[in-house]
Amino acid sequence: MLYGRLDDLREQAATRLTQALRSTGGTLQDRSQRDSSVQMYTEQVDQYAVVENGLAFGRLDTDDDGRHYIGRIGIFDPSDDYDPLLMDWRAPAARPFYLATAANPQGVRRRRHLRTRRRTVVGLDDEVLDLATATPNGHEELTGEASLLAALNAGRTGRMRDIVETIQAEQDQVIRADLPGVLVVQGGPGTGKTAVALHRAAYLLYTHRRELSSRGVLLVGPNATFLRYISQVLPALAETGVLLRTQADLFPGVSARRTESAEAAAVKGRPVMTEVLAAAVRDRQWVPDEPLEVEVEREALHLDPQTCRAARDRVRRSGRPHNLARPLFDVEIVHALAAQVAERIGADPLGGDNLLAEADIAEIRRELAEEPGVRAALDELWPVLTPQRLLADLFADPDRIATAAPQLTAAERDLLHREPGGWTPADVPLLDEAAHLLGEDDRAAAARRDRIRVLQREYAEGVLEIWRGSRSIDVEDEADGGEILGVTDLIDADRLLDRQEESERLTTAQRAAADRTWAFGHVIVDEAQELSPMAWRLLMRRCPSRSMTIVGDVAQTGALSGTPSWGDALEPYVAQRWRLEELTVSYRTPAEIMAVAADVLAEIDPALTPPRSVRSSGVPPWDRTVSPDSLVREAVAATAKEAADLAEGRLGVIVPAGRVADLEAALVGEVPEVAVGEHPELESRVVLLTVAQAKGLEFDRVLVVDPAGIVAESPRGRSDLYVALTRATQHLGILRPR
Repeated sequence: MLYGRLDDLREQAATRLTQALRSTGGTLQDRSQRDSSVQMYTEQVDQYAVVENGLAFGRLDTDDDGRHYIGRIGIFDPSDDYDPLLMDWRAPAARPFYLATAANPQGVRRRRHLRTRRRTVVGLDDEVLDLATATPNGHEELTGEASLLAALNAGRTGRMRDIVETIQAEQDQVIRADLPGVLVVQGGPGTGKTAVALHRAAYLLYTHRRELSSRGVLLVGPNATFLRYISQVLPALAETGVLLRTQADLFPGVSARRTESAEAAAVKGRPVMTEVLAAAVRDRQWVPDEPLEVEVEREALHLDPQTCRAARDRVRRSGRPHNLARPLFDVEIVHALAAQVAERIGADPLGGDNLLAEADIAEIRRELAEEPGVRAALDELWPVLTPQRLLADLFADPDRIATAAPQLTAAERDLLHREPGGWTPADVPLLDEAAHLLGEDDRAAAARRDRIRVLQREYAEGVLEIWRGSRSIDVEDEADGGEILGVTDLIDADRLLDRQEESERLTTAQRAAADRTWAFGHVIVDEAQELSPMAWRLLMRRCPSRSMTIVGDVAQTGALSGTPSWGDALEPYVAQRWRLEELTVSYRTPAEIMAVAADVLAEIDPALTPPRSVRSSGVPPWDRTVSPDSLVREAVAATAKEAADLAEGRLGVIVPAGRVADLEAALVGEVPEVAVGEHPELESRVVLLTVAQAKGLEFDRVLVVDPAGIVAESPRGRSDLYVALTRATQHLGILRPR
């Protein structure tokens, strides 16, 4: 049945997106409108792309002679009581497509897998789920083996693809797990952890749309390259409302791109930093050693240390965060200064009671609170701080560090010391902790919003007044003699302003990205083993309901402050109330490569078991040793040869961080298509990168240069090497300096 073409709609959305991107605007409101338009039209283009890339990928023939097509979204026939023409892969009725086997057919006689290239069917595979005709094979537990292996053997494109056509039973169990609580998905390399996490996000939004649409879903990845790598998966599943972020982007207004040593990041990630930051805040609540002179109308008042200390202690007992406690401190100090002024001007010369009435003293307090000298003294004694200022001042001053962190060693305190100028990813959880300790006094922001509202209302009234002036004198309706109603008879300034604000409303993801205190309905963390204890504190604040999906592999932990075990990371927040699911089958990594990686895994922990590969490439990894002096030259030659042998797909060259510069200089001249850097072009045929940049990515071929150097770079270097060896889907080469 033909419903019409989507080409024109998609072209219109793309045209509007281009216009929105070109519209810069001069005011904050203009830019907000542009950003909202960009978001809306981007989502439209992505949704139309779902149709362009092919909807249906399977069919179920059931025992009752039913026939059901399975697709990326659901389509219903409005002319036939909305019977399903295409069943959404997330619907409960579609689940047998992933779970039915010959031993448990679940009412399915035949399962058909359709392979498409955009809108064209290029192949199909049938599975007859009948024990009488089923024949054992090496992969009898796989669903749609032919389609799965075809997808695994296809060349990489530089972007992750959805796996709705080839979801396996153990993956389906994780994807459709219940929403509440913390679900940990532990899996080795190539088990599909990331794909499962993304499809779980799509499934949860489909199944729990009402609960999650207003609060949103946050997906946290290890780096920006990884987020670009997975960026097309959810739009391909018709879901565009998930906020994708790295740890470096989880504090609104801060883009943490500064680099630092792994040792400094490890210190910042330790739980003791909560005590350090709390002490740093207390240190800013200053008590002078000598009386502090306060100039008021050319007269000098004095605040002695005892008065300041008493005021500070009383305010601290209120339990309020630092910035929210500042008004209480202002009252204490102003009252003390007002008592001095009252004593000077109201003293009874005969030695009796003060001659000033309470109303006079109240007026003195009001005037003192507005005095510049008094405000300056208050800012010195109890400054209103931003998280950025607190941390910048702390890290820039060794004396402040020593005062706030006596429990750290001298070497650890030296690691914290640095000059201002940008933020590192490890700083972001500290900024969040500081914001929590400081609190935000939003009275000024509220007052500013009120002033803007008044100005906007005046503008709206002006618009309506112009309309009134443009109307002619009352026009009599010939039929009944009534007046013709105009816009000003139907709407006033407030309603016009409300409608304008509704048209500028941001999406859930946009509002969540700008609000540090936003509580997400669900949080998904990929490569979660890299998170420090301080990063876990940040994420738990973002998800008070503790509805989370945690995805990772503790054997691949590379960060010094990373997660040694899931219990250590989670039990401070949820005790024993978390559940574990394990993915045990590696779909990406061939058996020949996994055998090499298994030797490294045994060195990490002999108790760990590598995942079981479902396929063999037939090509064993090559391993060659060369002289140290010729390593760069041999690496360039090996890269050129591997790239030449690559008919399609991509080659990843993974090296120690200390060798990137030398290899980049040598490779650029010999292999022009090589991409290098923190954010390489993912579609490039050849990519030179470190292990940290390679996390979560995959390549058809991988060349690991100087594995001993990778191990030596970090106390967890064997875990890094394990990651590097398991990025390949087809071929692996290893080049070692003798």
